[in-house]
Order: sequence, then structure tokens, then C-alpha cells
Amino acid sequence: MWKNNGKVLQQPPAWYNEGNCREVGWMKDSYLIAVVDDDPNIRLLVEAYLQKEKFKTVGLGDAEAAWELWKTSPPDLWVLDIMLPGMDGYEFCRRIRHEAEVPIVMISAKDNEVDRVLGLELGGDDYMVKPFSPRELVARIKRLLHRWYAVRGLGGLGANPGAAGIQIEAGGLRLMPEERRVFWQGEEVDMTLKEFELLRVFAEHPNRAFARDELLTLVWGDDYYGSDRAVDHLVKRVRKKLERLPVEAVWGHGYRMRTDGEEQPYEVGSSD
Repeated sequence: MWKNNGKVLQQPPAWYNEGNCREVGWMKDSYLIAVVDDDPNIRLLVEAYLQKEKFKTVGLGDAEAAWELWKTSPPDLWVLDIMLPGMDGYEFCRRIRHEAEVPIVMISAKDNEVDRVLGLELGGDDYMVKPFSPRELVARIKRLLHRWYAVRGLGGLGANPGAAGIQIEAGGLRLMPEERRVFWQGEEVDMTLKEFELLRVFAEHPNRAFARDELLTLVWGDDYYGSDRAVDHLVKRVRKKLERLPVEAVWGHGYRMRTDGEEQPYEVGSSD
């Protein structure tokens, strides 16, 4: 079933697509969450707490089984252990991110900063260290789902969702928010969701210096618990994909994108 502003419907309208659904308040009545952990006690405990909150769950003991699930019945969110037999959680996360954007909460007994940053760099959206509170995990999952599916729609970060064909340009960068497409110096480049959102922040505010904490809030959300080093790694990935992008570090503060004196981005109507 589906909901629109609290009203339960059996199916979305004819104009439905995932992006439109997010923009106008359409949300799934229930979400499927996959819990991947080789410890059955942890797996069953997490599933029990999620089911108590009316989530649908599926438990898996290894990444190979999780990959089969992804190909047949992809879940709405992954709770992913890092230390798995066979393919580990890092490799599984990398493979998922190569194909699509879906929320991933990593769980692990590894509690040093290097492991946290690696998990976030590979595409994790949150990272919890074992032992953890199941209630806190459920609370984080709820906030992540809300931010991802209800708040993050195609018009995130201040765009007008009703303005069709809007583009944002700053220097040699051009963004098409409704289609989540990025063009750098005339060439289209594939970007992940977080990479796109970071570029949008810079394109909407050229030459402005952003603190790392600001970028964490704008890109990851104000309920993010991880290290601000995730910003450094995200900028590094963006620079690698967009060679000579004029994003520079501001010593002791954060980052900004230079655009040769351009003060504000401008919006261009659709070329159709």
C-alpha cells in the first residue's frame, strides 16, 4: 500500500515515479530492511526490534546471499555487518554503490576512526559500533529512511520542485536536479547521490566557504553521527571524477568552489 499525506491507497497514481513520490509526500506504507550479519543472535535481535516498529525484515548470514537478494528483491535499506565470511561488508557496499543509491547502515566491532572513515568513503550512510543499542539503531534507521525517501527528493537543498527543466550553472559545472545529471565542461559525468548533493551546495553558493560541519549537515543530514573526515573523502572522490574542478580547501575551516568571480549561480530553463 501507499500513503499520500496520511491517506492510504492501494497503488500510486498514473503519473507516479520515485522522484515525484518523494516530492509530493507519497511514501510506502512499509519498508523492507535487510539485516546482514553472520551472528544469528545479533541478526534476530535487530530484526525483532525492527518488526516491533512495523518494518518488514529479511535476515541474511553472508554477503553472497545478500547479493542474490539485491538482484531479485532489493530492500529499501541495508543493515550491514563489515566482518562477514567470504565477501566482506566493505566489498558488498562497494558493489551496491556501483549499481545504485540505497541507504546503508554499517555495524561492526571495529571502532577506530580508520574503519569508520573507510566504511563511509565506500558509501555507508551511518556506522554503529558493536555492542550497540537496538533502540538507537532503529531510531537512526527511521531518521535515515525519512531523510532519504521523504525529504531528499529531487528538489532537495532549496530547489523549487514545481519548476520543470531547471538547471543550475556555476563556472563549467551544470546540474540538472530533476534528472540528477551532472555536466562538467560540457561532458556528462556519473555521480552518486552524495556527490551530486555536494556539487549542488557548491554550485548554488559559488565562492562561499563552507565549514565541514555545514557540509555534513547539508549532504548527510543533521542527524549524522560520523566523523567530518567523510567530507574530505567525498571531496576527494568528486575531484577525481571532475578533473580541475575549482574546489579548494579553506585552511582550518572547510571547502569552497571558485568560479572566477561569479557571485551567484543562475537558473536556465529547459532547452526542449
